[in-house]
Amino acid sequence: MGNLIEIQSQIEKLQKQAAEIKSREFDKTVKQILVMMDAYGITLRDLQQAGGKVPRKTATQKGKPGRPAAKKAAVKKTARKSSVPKGAKLAPKYRGPKGETWSGRGSMPRWMAELVAAGKSRESFAV
Repeated sequence: MGNLIEIQSQIEKLQKQAAEIKSREFDKTVKQILVMMDAYGITLRDLQQAGGKVPRKTATQKGKPGRPAAKKAAVKKTARKSSVPKGAKLAPKYRGPKGETWSGRGSMPRWMAELVAAGKSRESFAV
């Protein structure tokens, strides 16, 4: 096995090669799509109506590329209601080797984080 510097150098070379291949294939694919669109008389509007996303917008189109325009009517957002009342005690979902418990909600407790970092799986502590 090579050392770290050699491996990182190989990774960098491979990433450059992948970017070049992607660029070549992208241009080729765009040309093929344009030929097909021309042959069948397909327009950008046809693609949008069919549910396809148009990745690049022209200067006359507004908005971010590949995203539909914002709807004019405002949609009221509603908060999701939990099935468990706020402040209610939850049953433990995980139990540690020293009897520690965790419901599985909120931040992972230190004891669990240390065990996961040591290579144990979270599921191995499931109750």
